[in-house]
Amino acid sequence: MNTFADIGIRHDIIKGLSLLGFVEPTPVQAEVIPLMLERRVDLVSLAQTGTGKTAAFGLPLIQRLNPGSRQTQGLILCPTRELCMQVARDLASYARFVEGVSVLAVYGGTSIEPQIKALRRGVQIIVATPGRLNDLINRGKVDISKVRYAVFDEADEMLQMGFQDELNAILAKTPAEKNTLLFSATMSKEVANIAGRYMSDPVEVTIGRRNAGAENVQHEYYLVNSRDRYAALKRIVDNCPNNYAIIFCRTRQDTNDVANKLIQDGYNADALHGDLSQGQRDQVMKKFRVKNLQILVATDVAARGLDVNDLTHVINYNLPDDIAGYTHRSGRTGRAGHTGISIALVQMNERFKIKQIEKKIQKKFKQCRIPSGAEICRKQLVNLIDSVAGVEVDHGQIDPLYDEIALRLGELDREELIKKFVSLEFNRFLKYYKNAPDLNLKVKETGRKQRLNRERGAGWDKSKANSNHRGRPQFARFSLNVGRRDGILPQGLIGAINRAPGGGKITVGKIEIMRNKVTLEADSRFTPQILNAFQHFTINGKNVSIELARPAIPPGQRKHGGMYHRKSNKFKAA
Repeated sequence: MNTFADIGIRHDIIKGLSLLGFVEPTPVQAEVIPLMLERRVDLVSLAQTGTGKTAAFGLPLIQRLNPGSRQTQGLILCPTRELCMQVARDLASYARFVEGVSVLAVYGGTSIEPQIKALRRGVQIIVATPGRLNDLINRGKVDISKVRYAVFDEADEMLQMGFQDELNAILAKTPAEKNTLLFSATMSKEVANIAGRYMSDPVEVTIGRRNAGAENVQHEYYLVNSRDRYAALKRIVDNCPNNYAIIFCRTRQDTNDVANKLIQDGYNADALHGDLSQGQRDQVMKKFRVKNLQILVATDVAARGLDVNDLTHVINYNLPDDIAGYTHRSGRTGRAGHTGISIALVQMNERFKIKQIEKKIQKKFKQCRIPSGAEICRKQLVNLIDSVAGVEVDHGQIDPLYDEIALRLGELDREELIKKFVSLEFNRFLKYYKNAPDLNLKVKETGRKQRLNRERGAGWDKSKANSNHRGRPQFARFSLNVGRRDGILPQGLIGAINRAPGGGKITVGKIEIMRNKVTLEADSRFTPQILNAFQHFTINGKNVSIELARPAIPPGQRKHGGMYHRKSNKFKAA
């Protein structure tokens, strides 16, 4: 067994690690720490969240500091305030017995003045979000010209959140001779570009397979009707009585709706999204970390930087728009040696996304049945019995009351007493799941029909496609700022359109995918819904914008529907 001493960490730092319960380095720490200590090197580390990345860069950074200098020697950039604060706390804990080390967290959403005062006193390590640090640079309040180490923590998430310009501006203020360390869960094109632009002959350290999902996570999906999505979610939650989970939703509205429904139905849940004030977000996250909340319903942005090691489940109420988003979501569970389950609720026309994700993370999904009411009641009953059997009786408190308890319950025989006790704790489930319907979809389509439906999207109507032109809708033509180079697929576009609130089944005409842009035609009656559908749509971290390309095409001038041709990346009209 390797110890931290074996890989070169000093005794005073190990003393702090011992108080935290750290004994043996994780694989990423065992790889990265010796590299940083033995020679000055630029480094790209690809590893999932929860694998010990903070200590991997933090321990050698602390060890290589010059404690006699108050200049900033280390700069760590994080995507969110929450992760920034967590990293700063961790570094301070590691350096507890190291004299002269100062760490400052710099982030937005709070007053800038205390941070400016701390910077005036001098700090050796700055942990910052890009937006606030760039603000301080523009004000002339921070000096990073002598930085020896620049670390990008969760670089892929920073780029997904649109911090490219801020990162460029920040790095332009750092010296060329520094060492740059990039830690990321995935190696996207944007992350590779950062490595190529700002790093010199970097060493790559990959823990597990490149761009793969976390090793300790099991992936499952459930086929659901849209109308049954919440009911299916409740059954999945109820079938895992001791879950500690994050439920991911695509929009703030869905997040609020799902959280409110769960609370009304008696679950220990709350919502986390961008409409909350920073104080409200901090309060919710604090309650979740200490397990006063069992379920957190969150958007992707709100949950970034949330550091919880023992989540049992991540549930995708909606799949994210890009595959990298799924990797980050599922990586919230199965951390720090624990196992976890990542669950996706999927409609029939979204099954192709499961195949895409499987290819990306190099793991197979298990298709599961939505449990029946009887199965859930049995699972809950067993859990209740196990909980009762495991209770330790406080005889000092109970014995003085025992005679009164025995007097009141003495008329009940053993069987009746057991049934009453179980009913008291269990009636809610028995009542709710009495005569509960089967929510599992019946899949009867042939493979060819499934493929055609997937490619044509939910708006395809075969009867209309083979009819005459009379009664066909007018088509509006839209232009989008993404193309083949961004990995856009027709299925993703059609899926986004048909998920538009108030849209229903929207007829889609010709789709043409070029290198840097897309043009598509769709029913002009739904123009507002289509434009709104892409307001928060991203593809591989890039925000998608959409606009009307030209007035609607009159009926009869455009054939309705068509078939997608993979070689040409076009839909050809039928």
